[in-house]
Amino acid sequence: MEQAGSLSARGSTGSATPDIRAASVRVPAQSRAADIEREPERGVAADESRSAPGARGEHTHSEPPMPHPGVESPPPPAGSARPGVENARPVIQRASVRGQILDALRTALVAGELAPGQVYSAPVLGERFGVSATPVREAMQQLAVEGAVEVVPNRGFRVVRRGTRELAELAEIRALIEVPVLLRLARTVPAARWAELRPLAEATTRAASAGCRATYAECDRSFHHAILALAGNHQLVQIADDLHRRAQWPLVGGPVSRGRADLMADAAEHTALLEALIAQDLAVVQSLAREHFAGS
Repeated sequence: MEQAGSLSARGSTGSATPDIRAASVRVPAQSRAADIEREPERGVAADESRSAPGARGEHTHSEPPMPHPGVESPPPPAGSARPGVENARPVIQRASVRGQILDALRTALVAGELAPGQVYSAPVLGERFGVSATPVREAMQQLAVEGAVEVVPNRGFRVVRRGTRELAELAEIRALIEVPVLLRLARTVPAARWAELRPLAEATTRAASAGCRATYAECDRSFHHAILALAGNHQLVQIADDLHRRAQWPLVGGPVSRGRADLMADAAEHTALLEALIAQDLAVVQSLAREHFAGS
């Protein structure tokens, strides 16, 4: 997978911050803050009066503006551009800015670039993306609803710490919800319909082979989403997808991401599960599904 250009900057502490990428966003740790919140005026304009309660007033580092390669910039106002001089910071397109930021933050979370226990401020993240703090706050508020982060008054958002017990509980809930559905579908869905899902299983294998945890997580969810969608129950699919996403967050004290071998083994279970569904082998379907959820 082609990686977007990296961005780097120095915080107020003088230490280099990690690269920030369009596809896999690297978010620097923020060990200390300045006293005045600085809202970036570049990028998407924001009405701060609409900011989410409890999320305002984050302190920020004093950091210089940075270009963001790989993201198209809107044209400058007439007469404002200087010949031969490029815009200092291309910005994310105005359409669905909040959605783009939310996707980027979710990717960073899955990849372990949003570290458990670390606090991140919306203005600093907004500066990295070339947008105001408002769409970042809105995206972080959505992550708070999902349980990924929690609001820290006057500072920003802290990534929630979680351990193996929570992961085991999520696996148990997924099994309780999805295994009966899989068994019902195995009895009723024709083999030809299952065969149509092979490209999704193959996509997880390719992502695993590339070793990209964030890309694999997206392909993994797409595969399971397509299977459950055959049940025709939108609420079921929505709940299962939320549980699946939470199961993909990194553990406290665990590895930042599973290695390529682990991802390949996980992808192989998709293929095996699909073959068992085609064969209507209910015992194998049940066994594979439970093991797969436990290893997510």
